[in-house]
Amino acid sequence: MISSDQMITAGERPSRYESQKRRDWNTFGQYLKNHRPPLALSRCSGAHVLEFLRYLDQFGKTKVHNHGCPFFGHPHPPAPCPCPLRQAWGSLDALVGRLRAAFEENGGHPDANPFGARAVRLYLREVRDSQAKARGIAYEKKKRKRPPPPLPPPPPPPSLPSPDFLSPSSAPPDSSSSFHHPHSHLFMMLPSSSSSDDLIFPLPVLLNSFGFN
Repeated sequence: MISSDQMITAGERPSRYESQKRRDWNTFGQYLKNHRPPLALSRCSGAHVLEFLRYLDQFGKTKVHNHGCPFFGHPHPPAPCPCPLRQAWGSLDALVGRLRAAFEENGGHPDANPFGARAVRLYLREVRDSQAKARGIAYEKKKRKRPPPPLPPPPPPPSLPSPDFLSPSSAPPDSSSSFHHPHSHLFMMLPSSSSSDDLIFPLPVLLNSFGFN
């Protein structure tokens, strides 16, 4: 029988999380085989998960001070002490999360997932609180960083004033209403006694006729 590890090719190398989850699942399966009597996965309960977590404590590397230890509650003890080593709460919490996902990926029903049992959650909470007091470290839940709010849209460009040559006041006069000449300053309009239009004479001619040179 070909294992899932042998079926993975170089181009399909799993992520670090998937590799660790597979190793955790294999370790838990080996623990069930070595159980006395051997325990089938379908009969595994939250109590068996607690036994497995306590069994892992012998491989822990985190110093957890007892109540009688002079370094109880000291985050950085200045000297060694005979207090036992345990699995850190963060490691156990991450392990349970991976095994909970692996249980369902391997055919387990979500409602019967022993890693999501209430007893397991209470145990993890108890380990967290006791290690926080013993080690003098406060475990705070990491807050998710909210994405920054979107920037407001830029203001619309200011409206440009209309050019003078497009304004109604600068419209060219109606040629039909009055007479216009490019040199109109050289002309003078004199009233006429007739009912016809006023007479227009060039200004130099009028000046000469009145004796102005």
